[in-house]
Amino acid sequence: MSDLHVDALDAEDAKLATLARGAAGRVQQTTGAAVRDGIGRTYASAAVDLPSLQLTALQAAVAQAFAAGADKLEAAVLFGAASDEDGLQAAREISADLTVWSVIRKEVTRLA
Repeated sequence: MSDLHVDALDAEDAKLATLARGAAGRVQQTTGAAVRDGIGRTYASAAVDLPSLQLTALQAAVAQAFAAGADKLEAAVLFGAASDEDGLQAAREISADLTVWSVIRKEVTRLA
């Protein structure tokens, strides 16, 4: 899909972009992600890079949603990265038909 401006996202997806950006900033990471489950709850995380555990931001956000009992994901936003195949795979294991956006600066690309 062609690039869009972040202002083109609907309000709920724009909220995910804000949460993803905030999650990255809180821990000085370059990437963050946020997901919305089937009942509207949101989960946000930055990438995890510990000696004993490495997760992409999207994997971490999906793990939070799954651990909280989410059985459906509606949408996800990946902030600061053009793609995340491992995170997309994890999200699709919960919901094959979710919408996923990549936000770099203020440019938005639909990944799924």
